[in-house]
Amino acid sequence: MSGGGPGRSACTVTVCRGCCCGTGKIPGVDHGGQLDRLRRELAAICRVRVTECLDMCEQANVMVVQPSPEGRVAGGRPLWLGLVNDAGAVDDIVAWVRAGGPGRAAAPEVLDLYAMEPPGRRAVGAGDAGP
Repeated sequence: MSGGGPGRSACTVTVCRGCCCGTGKIPGVDHGGQLDRLRRELAAICRVRVTECLDMCEQANVMVVQPSPEGRVAGGRPLWLGLVNDAGAVDDIVAWVRAGGPGRAAAPEVLDLYAMEPPGRRAVGAGDAGP
C-alpha cells in the first residue's frame, strides 16, 4: 500500500459511531479525542475504521479488534469490546495492537473487563483472541 499506511496484512480496529456510541448519550467521554488518538497512534500499523451502529447500544462505546490474516491463521479471532469509555481502555487496546493484536500477541487481561458477546455469537474473552 502506498503512503506508508497499513496494508492488507494489518489488523483492523473498528469503532462504532452510530446512534449511541460516540454521541452525547454517553456523557463525560471525549469521543472525538478517542477516535483521533486511535488513528494517530495506530496509523502506521493498523487500519482504524468507523462504522455505523453495531447494534450493541447498551455496551456503548463499542470497538472490535480484528486479527490480521497472519493472526487469524495463528488462531486469533475478533474481540468485541464494550463500554470503552476511558483512556485506560484505549491505552490497553493501543498497546495490544502495537504488540501484534489477536493471534499474534496475548491481550492484556484487563481487556476481559470489556470483552463482550458479539450479536448472535457465544461470549468470548480476551484470552480467546490471543495465542
